[in-house]
Order: sequence, then C-alpha cells, then structure tokens
Amino acid sequence: MKQIKLFPKGVSYITFTMLLALYYTLVVNVPIYKELVQILSALDTVKIGFVITIPIFFFAALNFLFNLFSWPWITKPFFILLLITSSLVSYGGYNYGTLFDTDMITNIVETDSSEASSYLSTYSVLWTLFMGIIPALLVFKVKLKPISGKWLKFGLTKVFSMLVSLVVVAIIALFYYQDYASVGRNNSYLKKIIIPTQYVYSTYHFIKDTYFTTPEPYREIGLDAQQSTSALQQAEQKPTLLVIVVGETARSQNYQLNGYPRETNPYTSQLDVISFVDVASCGTATAVSVPCMFSQLTRREFERSVADNQDNALDIMQRAGIDLLWKENDGGDKDVAHKIKKVEIDRKRKDELCNGSTCFDMALLENFDNDVAKLKGNKVIALHLIGSHGPTYFQRYPKDKAFFQPDCPRADIENCSDKAIVNTYDNTIRYTDFVLSQTIEQLKSLEDRYNTAMIYVSDHGESLGENGVFLHGLPYGLAPDFQKRVPLITWMSAGFQKTKGINNDCLKQKAKMTGTHSHDNVFHSLLGLMDVETTARDERMDIFSSCRQ
Repeated sequence: MKQIKLFPKGVSYITFTMLLALYYTLVVNVPIYKELVQILSALDTVKIGFVITIPIFFFAALNFLFNLFSWPWITKPFFILLLITSSLVSYGGYNYGTLFDTDMITNIVETDSSEASSYLSTYSVLWTLFMGIIPALLVFKVKLKPISGKWLKFGLTKVFSMLVSLVVVAIIALFYYQDYASVGRNNSYLKKIIIPTQYVYSTYHFIKDTYFTTPEPYREIGLDAQQSTSALQQAEQKPTLLVIVVGETARSQNYQLNGYPRETNPYTSQLDVISFVDVASCGTATAVSVPCMFSQLTRREFERSVADNQDNALDIMQRAGIDLLWKENDGGDKDVAHKIKKVEIDRKRKDELCNGSTCFDMALLENFDNDVAKLKGNKVIALHLIGSHGPTYFQRYPKDKAFFQPDCPRADIENCSDKAIVNTYDNTIRYTDFVLSQTIEQLKSLEDRYNTAMIYVSDHGESLGENGVFLHGLPYGLAPDFQKRVPLITWMSAGFQKTKGINNDCLKQKAKMTGTHSHDNVFHSLLGLMDVETTARDERMDIFSSCRQ
C-alpha cells in the first residue's frame, strides 16, 4: 500500500488531534445537530452568534479531550477503535434516537449474535464504512511525525493547544453562557448524545461495575415459602397449571383490547381475557425489565447487581415445591431462570417455524403437552417470546400473518414510510395475539386434568418514529410512554377461578384502573396466584388479592 499523499511528510500529533476533533465536530456528531435543529426551531428567538459558536465549542472541547490520548504508541490503536465504535453510535443516535447510557451498554453486551444481526442492513453497513472504517484506515496509514527526543517541546505544544481550547470555551461562555445553560437545563439529555464522551463514559462504568466491583453477597429471600394447605390438597386432586408469557417490545397503545382502533387482538378478544389498560414497565430494555419484574425490588429500588444476587419469584415458587420450566425464544432469560429447568428453542434449525437464525414464537408451544406431563404437582411454565423485537419486525411473523399492508420487510426501518412501519409492528402484535390464543387453547384442552390460567406481560414498549425516536432503551425519565406502557393480559379457566376464589367481574373492573399497576406487582401477584405463603410477598402489591373471596 502506498503512503497517504495528503500528508507526504507526515503530520504532527497536534495537527492530527485537531483534524480528528474537526471530523468529530462536523461529521460524527450529526445526531446532536439533528436534535438541536428541532430544539432551536421551537424557540421564539435564537441568537445567530450562539448557533455559530456551537460547532466551535464542540471542536475546542474535543480537541482538549483528544490531546489527552494522542501520545506515541497509543494514538493510532486508540483512535482507530474510537472511530469505528463512534460510527456505530452515530448511526444509532441519528437513525433511531438511541442514547448510549449504562443501561444501553448493558443491553448491547447481552445481545446475542442473532439479535445483533437484525440491525444489519446495506444502509447501516455503508454508514459504518464511510464514517468509521475508511477514516480508521486513513488513521492507520497516515505518518505521524516522530518526537525525536524533543519531549519537552512536544509536551509544551500539546499544553498550548489544550490551553487555547480552554480559552475558546471560556470566550464562548463569556458571551453565550446563558444560552447554553438555558438549552442545557431544559434538555439535559443532550449531553448523552455527544460522541464520544457519553458512550465512552457509560462503557467505562459498565466495565467497572461488572468486572471491578465486589459482587453483592447472594441473599436468599422467602426462606419460609410454602404452598397453602388448600393448594397442596388441590395438587393431589387437580393441580394448578399457570403459564407466564413474557412478551418482548409490545406497547400497550397498539392493543385493540386497550382501545386501539385496529384489529390487533382478533384472537384473544374472543376468549374472555382481561386486559389491564395501564401498566408501567420497570425499564425500557429487556436487560432491566425482565430481571426487575420477577424481582422483589420495585422500579425505584432496582439495581441489576442486587437483583442478580437474590432470589426472585421463580426461585421462591420452586422453594415452595412448585415445579417450573422456562422456555426461551428471545436470546436469554437475563439470569432469572438460572435455578430452574430451562429449554432454549434451537434457532439454527430451518423449518416452517425457524429460518436458521430466528424462530416464530409458535415454536414455544411445540411439545407443550409433554412439557406439562414432565412437571409434577402444581406447575408453572414460562414462555419468553421474541414478540415484536425490532428493527426486523417483519421476521416476527409468517408471511400468511402479514395482515396489515404495506409492511416494511427490511432492517433499516427509518427508510420505510411511517405507515409501513406501523403496519409491520401491528402485524407482530397480531401474531403475538395468535400465539396467546393458541396457548389458551392448549390450556383449555387440559382443563379436565388441571386448573389452568395464563398471564401475559411485556417487558417494555417501543417507539415507532414519534418525534424522530425509534426502537427502545431511552433512559426511563426521558422515554416516552410508548416505551413504558405495556400490555398485561390474563385468562383463567372456570376451574382456576373457582379454586382460587377469583371474582372475574371484580378483576375486570380493576383492570380498568389507571396509574395503579406496574411491573412492581408481578412478583407479588405470581406468588399470590400460586398460593405461596411467605413474608416476602406483600398482599397489597398483589393485583389479584382484592378480587379473591
């Protein structure tokens, strides 16, 4: 390979750093400019000078920061890695409105290869190629002028460059501090969009908290857990069979059962289900919501490191003598099922339900009767759906279930029309509804042997382009309700209702309540439904307890 002709004699570290700062200012940070255009356009008056100083401010700040890392031997490896990762962050931020905080980094790390591949598209590859890989190759090839023992001069020049940057920032602050402070205070999330500071900071904290922090000591809770006398007697005569269906990326606003005008629930609406109209999720990503909903911790108390190191609802039910099985079709149980029996759908198979990388959720109902028969006494089966996981919504349902048209059969959904995106997403909700109806039919077929019931609750919602935001994972305080309101649907056989003393009319009225229910209720409600007696359960948090006679 020939030497880069742009700098045939090489480039100094100071110039190299300034060029990188300029590139990040004008190209990589397009997500924050996109956001600033919307914010500033909504203001009554905007000073032209303030607008002009924004890229100058970014350049000065980045030049200062990059100088801290532009030293012989580490410059090229560091900035090559930074450029490639920054291009990925820029793609996510610009096209989906993604904010790369610590929770998002956790979500990325826990994403499996099948899920990660769903984000691949020609558009994303080209974006990464031109914004990250090609610039990284230029960095690799460019000749940096050697220091040649002149370390004092090198250090002084670097300090001078950094001081000039600070002076520029100070001058800008002198004239426009009030403007920056006003925009910053009213839009505090903006700092989470700046590349590379936010995602590097979040990655650092993820690594520190995950690998360099003393793990929480494991805490057993519900040590007194036992099934009630009536539940144990019933297990001898006609056992309880509860199916917990954990949804993925389903938002309540698109549920016909909750008032959505489109026919997204044509199957379950015929099956006497009860849908809770207003349920808040614990988080906006699977890595938070799934551990949280099964944990005794509330959303405000929740910390993943704590939840991972204490018993959850499944553990306590097992301690009480209930037999459990977790069936997985979403790439991982987030450690909530690490103590119970678990079956993972083989997504590498190729048949009518799987394409070699992902499976439709009906695969979870294969061998259902055999799964039930293998469990003893009162039993619980958890089904973890892939549900409405994006951006490849079209891969979540078979072609014969593509009811709403036109849909969006591609990963780069931002290049589809709003109508096509919503159609595709609604098809996933409708297919999930079909899966739920088939689950109920399976339970109906077993009513002569078991008292059966099903609870469905999604982990979090989804943004479909509202205000330029797609997918999910925004910090909870910033996330729209589309990402935080989830469906919760119950179905109970007549035998289950009678045995548990549940007043269905009471439950229907309770399901209409707003501002009351959340993932915080799941832990206590599951233990209550299975008649597990333990001090770990708070009856006030059990959504079914007030409707039991």
